Amino acid sequence: MLPQFDLANTAAYRAWRERKLADYPQSVQDLVVEVRNPLVLSAAERAALLARCGRANMAIYACTRPPQDAKVALRALAAQLGLRTLDANYLADDDGISPITVARGSVRGEFIPYTDRAIRWHTDGYYNPPERTIRAMVLHCVQQAERGGENRLLDHELAYIALRDLDPAFVVALMQPDAMIIPARASEGEIARGDQCGPVFSFDGEGRLHMRYTARTRSIVWKQDADVLGAAQALAAILDSHPQVLRVRLEPGMGIVCNNVLHDRAAFSDSAVRRRLVLRARYYEAITAADTQSPRAAATA
Repeated sequence: MLPQFDLANTAAYRAWRERKLADYPQSVQDLVVEVRNPLVLSAAERAALLARCGRANMAIYACTRPPQDAKVALRALAAQLGLRTLDANYLADDDGISPITVARGSVRGEFIPYTDRAIRWHTDGYYNPPERTIRAMVLHCVQQAERGGENRLLDHELAYIALRDLDPAFVVALMQPDAMIIPARASEGEIARGDQCGPVFSFDGEGRLHMRYTARTRSIVWKQDADVLGAAQALAAILDSHPQVLRVRLEPGMGIVCNNVLHDRAAFSDSAVRRRLVLRARYYEAITAADTQSPRAAATA
């Protein structure tokens, strides 16, 4: 792990915490980068997106003109930020990208993202096995709903800071390898996915913080341990009241690119002329400023 996440290294944590909070965006507008051509980002556009991800683990791009082929544009932009390996979950299209829209009367419609209902705080892929950890994701808006559908966003590193400041023992509890369990899912009488046990907080090979979380109360089992239950309750309270939560309602041609930060979605209402459609792409890589692939090479990869 990086020094700031070592609970014994108070000095490194305090120095990093001070920098992180001082540099954190004050409004969602601070995250927005205007992009002329997502297929080939300019050096300045790419640097601006990476800089915002460095500050807040997320950025918002706004295409000056919605791309003709949104999926091609999404994949090209993501590749230029170092994201190449899509998590092709079974509800995604054949290309690994999921069209998030109301899907009544289909298998997708059995899952809350494909309804018009609100979705509580979560990170994506919290039910995936470790070898399919979602490090980054892109949400690209093709069409807004008539009303609603706003997203709230919170850098998971801020949630970590708030919890550690409250009590470092909470962090320890949520690092237990069986802190949060997603029970097996059955389909047509057969096990479609087994139980998935794992921590809330963990670290990737570079020592960066990763968070696996859902605020759902169904289809989730917290370890029946007083420390874990207390930490989960404290974390839920933090998310309900954190002062640096950002809010955005994406417009067509806009997208969120992030290191799988905490996010939710408000309920929404479609109309005959506005039917919400957001493309979702989940990646195994994380966005890092160290990626040096040229924009043109990445766009054609």
